[in-house]
Amino acid sequence: MINGFKEFIMRGNVIDLAVAVVIGTAFTALVTAIVTSIFNPLIAGIFKAESLAMTLRMPLPGGDFLLFGAVIGALINFLLIAAVVYFVIVLPLNKLKEAQDRRRSAGVSSEVVADPTTELDLLTEIRDLLAKNAAPAAPDQGPKH
Repeated sequence: MINGFKEFIMRGNVIDLAVAVVIGTAFTALVTAIVTSIFNPLIAGIFKAESLAMTLRMPLPGGDFLLFGAVIGALINFLLIAAVVYFVIVLPLNKLKEAQDRRRSAGVSSEVVADPTTELDLLTEIRDLLAKNAAPAAPDQGPKH
């Protein structure tokens, strides 16, 4: 039972998952800090409000409110977070990957073009060399005195 647990924990995918969760948590904190520290104050300044949650609301009978501002604020936060993730992380990583792929493909294509010899060419060359070496030599005239 203990050995089975050790094998489970030592599998690569469990450790990879744990690392992904830790990095994901740190990344969430980073993106949240960017959105709440930079973008939310800008939006609050534009709407002249501390929070959209109480700005756009509709009263209901009984004293409750429909908080349209809270939904709009959550939508704006989502779009801001998605934009930060895309433009700060995804787009630069995609550009880096494209550049690496171009370098790799340029290296592979130059190797392929450098040696256009086919098996047929090699076999033809071998046949010609064998035929040349197998040609009868001139008769030996014996030792010279």
